[in-house]
Amino acid sequence: MRVEQISVFLENTSGRLAEITRVLADNSINIRALTVADTADFGILRLIVDKVDEAKITLKDNGFTVGKTNVVAVEVPDQAGGLASVLKTAETEGLNVEYMYAFVNKSGKNAVLIFRFDEMDKAIAAMQGAGFVLLDGAQICGL
Repeated sequence: MRVEQISVFLENTSGRLAEITRVLADNSINIRALTVADTADFGILRLIVDKVDEAKITLKDNGFTVGKTNVVAVEVPDQAGGLASVLKTAETEGLNVEYMYAFVNKSGKNAVLIFRFDEMDKAIAAMQGAGFVLLDGAQICGL
């Protein structure tokens, strides 16, 4: 089960992140999860949004460089060891985590871990085989 994620490349200058969020808000696109990685010169904003294709088009129309990738969303209990259990499965299966980020849903009972693995199909099979609940984009947006 894959989730579509938007990646936006942006200059590392004041106001660029605010501009992206304004453009999305002006077009009624809801951000469900995000992470920012930066260097001295540029950053990569990764977003899970409720309207992926619309977000991609809207951001491109506003001059941003945008890509779409697939990630895996793993739901775990919001308690000590949740992340460790997923990473143990990844290690056992020889999977490399390219990057990850997380958020806690409204109920406070579960956390959602967003992963980009080097071998996505193998990762999905391994996580499902280990009994983890994988969420799709609609489920994330419904949290």
